[in-house]
Amino acid sequence: MACASCVDRVVHTMLTCVVPSDKLDRLPASRRRSLVVNAAREFASAGYDAASLNRVLAECGMSKSSFYYVLSSKRELFELVVRELSRSVLDRVEIPAPGDFARERFWPAVDALLARLGSLAADDEDFRLLGRMFYLSGAPGDPVAGAMAAIGEWLAGVLAVGRATGAVRDDLPAPLQARLVFAVLRTMDEWGVENAAATEADVLAVRAVLARLIGPEMV
Repeated sequence: MACASCVDRVVHTMLTCVVPSDKLDRLPASRRRSLVVNAAREFASAGYDAASLNRVLAECGMSKSSFYYVLSSKRELFELVVRELSRSVLDRVEIPAPGDFARERFWPAVDALLARLGSLAADDEDFRLLGRMFYLSGAPGDPVAGAMAAIGEWLAGVLAVGRATGAVRDDLPAPLQARLVFAVLRTMDEWGVENAAATEADVLAVRAVLARLIGPEMV
């Protein structure tokens, strides 16, 4: 069962990677932002293996020597992209603690979070690009796997609170329920990333699936 501190773990995991920061800190903020955004767009359009560092640097107006002064490889660039986009997204999304889903607050909290995520998917390029990084074929797994594990722990904590307070059905083993919900949400999220930004109908569909999967008989 996840503890309340798993919210902090989600944030920490998504913002932490092995990219050295001392030289990166000397990179002007505008140049760093340009590198991240153009690299994310290149990864998203070409895939990790086919992504061209030359195209990224040309878009940024950055020399190879300047790039290799701050980063040593495409892998480090990818990790920087995941970290920086995660920071940008988490600045605009407040992750509720599992305790915020107790009793009658469960479904309003779910609805509020789904609405916020749907709004970002429609209007925020950083959010959409981060989603593409999460499901990018051939990409290094460590940054994404850590974030996914932390999100899974947070979700298990939310479900535990819902089960304990009667907001969520408890006729399934808790670990199985958590795995089922995580798998469904991940699959629907990946489909949304591959097809288009989320619409209001998509958000309502996610809510309906959750209600059928975990809700009590009447939701």
